[in-house]
Amino acid sequence: MNSPDRPAATTDVTTWSLEQTSPDDLEPAKAPDGDVRIVRAEVPSPEFSRFLYTAVGGDVRWTDRLALTYAQWQEIVDRPGAETWVAYVDGTPAGYVELDPQDDGAVEIMYFGLLPAFRGRRIGGHLLGAGTARAWDLAERWPGRPATRRVWLHTCSLDGPHALANYRRRGFRLFDTKVSQESVGAAPGPWPGAFPS
Repeated sequence: MNSPDRPAATTDVTTWSLEQTSPDDLEPAKAPDGDVRIVRAEVPSPEFSRFLYTAVGGDVRWTDRLALTYAQWQEIVDRPGAETWVAYVDGTPAGYVELDPQDDGAVEIMYFGLLPAFRGRRIGGHLLGAGTARAWDLAERWPGRPATRRVWLHTCSLDGPHALANYRRRGFRLFDTKVSQESVGAAPGPWPGAFPS
């Protein structure tokens, strides 16, 4: 933890923005071996959403939502058209994709990733492909929403080392790159005091 009189370390962070503009852009991945299921979390649950966020992002410095109140989490999961698709391996949550539809027919992949124990098992490409397909057909599940015309996301150099390559293999194309100085503290882990050393 940084002391109040000592500033946090800063580093250059590269952020890449990527998109698909047609469902034909999607390149699905081969399904991994074993019992891997991808299921929509249909009951909005701040507790489950926060669990996924901290379990997947704790070691890669996802911190933007950590200070949110319960009511703020509830607002996120209750957004009309917002969806969370969860990968389960032998009944255990392994990762997720959070979709955020926008009024102009774009759907942003807000968060995507795997819990550390499930990385490197060919689950990520499969989950990303399935989540992207659900972004393309999201309007079919939400009457009144415009048809999806674009699926987009951003990733950065603080994310996992294979994130950018995975997005590109699924057919996402780069449309913007930015480099900024950001304060970087220790990775928070899934909950205080529990991050493996």
